[in-house]
Amino acid sequence: MSEYPLQVGDKIKSLPSQLNDYVESPEKQRHLYKRTMIIVIASQIFGGAGLAAGITVGALLAQDMLGTDSYAGVPAALTTLGSAAAALLVGRLSQRLGRRTGLATGFLAGGLGAVGVVLAALFNNLPMLFLSLLIYGAGSATNLQARYAGTDLAQPTQRAKAISTALVFTTFGAVAGPNLVNITGRAAASIGAPALSGPFMLAASAYILAGLVLLIFLRPDPFIVAKIIAEAKHAKESHNGTEITSASKVSVHKPGLIVGATVMVLTQIVMVAIMTMTPVHMMHHGHGLGEVGVVIGIHVAAMYLPSLITGVLVDKYGRRMMSYASGVTLLLAGLLAAFAPGDSTLLLVLALALLGLGWNFGLISGTAAIVDATPPQVRAKTQGTVDVLIALAGASGGALSGVVVAQSSYSTLSLAGGFLSLVLIPVIVWAQKKRKA
Repeated sequence: MSEYPLQVGDKIKSLPSQLNDYVESPEKQRHLYKRTMIIVIASQIFGGAGLAAGITVGALLAQDMLGTDSYAGVPAALTTLGSAAAALLVGRLSQRLGRRTGLATGFLAGGLGAVGVVLAALFNNLPMLFLSLLIYGAGSATNLQARYAGTDLAQPTQRAKAISTALVFTTFGAVAGPNLVNITGRAAASIGAPALSGPFMLAASAYILAGLVLLIFLRPDPFIVAKIIAEAKHAKESHNGTEITSASKVSVHKPGLIVGATVMVLTQIVMVAIMTMTPVHMMHHGHGLGEVGVVIGIHVAAMYLPSLITGVLVDKYGRRMMSYASGVTLLLAGLLAAFAPGDSTLLLVLALALLGLGWNFGLISGTAAIVDATPPQVRAKTQGTVDVLIALAGASGGALSGVVVAQSSYSTLSLAGGFLSLVLIPVIVWAQKKRKA
């Protein structure tokens, strides 16, 4: 158990009365929790549109400006790198100044990055394009971290449901974004800009709107209120005779933190690796772009749409049980993808649906485990650090998948991914033993 200093005592009395009222009023806490969820949902709808609209044509824009497809993967790499850096910064900023400031800053930065991409396309400026894509990555990191905001005032039995609600509503924007590519392209062309910059115009508007929604309406800040409640609780315990040394410290449950991080990192690697190479595998077996689109579309739907049910299951049956379910589901996905005939669209649809579902189980149970393991005094910066690992895991999975397939086969990659997911089980068993010790 790691210990961190916690300030208690007279500081609570000096707080603004508006915030102090929440300490002794569970009813006010419940009301703020519900209000926070509404605001988070609104920001996630906009954020999802910003995320999907830009990613849809990022590689095509780079290909068009460079005149070659050799570096078409650069936008995804830069966006991922920017996302990893932003996850750390947004987490630190949220820890110091609250969710409102941290998340709003991240979304606004992502919006400015998208504006920069549009300008780079307009002036055919490659250095500006690459720098802007790096900044644009802040939006995707913030979109993922926003799932934590709903958990700050949630009861332990509500946390997974709060996480899943945010993920579900990300889907609405993520689905709408790519479907507006043609419309935004025509709009861009009508003002003399390259058609491929149109989706980034949408991304800029969406991210900036998401940031403004949080900046204007997320008051009082749920994370600051959660920290105040935690401080008041410890202060009360110290006045009731608890030793000052124990009352003035808060603890991180390291086994729970390790399990949550491991579950999310492993599921991210497995999901991204198999998903990345599935379109290539399908094209090699004569499938058209339409069939590839159906498979990937169902995969994305399976990643997000089951979230509300998953959240209920995680809260009811526990983080550990649903983490096991994640590993087993990913194993089934890997086995099915490995042994399915290359010309069978139906079996590949089923494999990728299971892949998305396993990822969904892992992300929600892992996120809930992280929240459970960390007190408010260190929670946001810890969450940011874990999300850095998730971003880097996704980048690694995508990069290594091509190497594995080139050296062996898609079946080998799928089998390796499926069995890698089983590493979750000994990690969870170890954490359970540490908890009982």
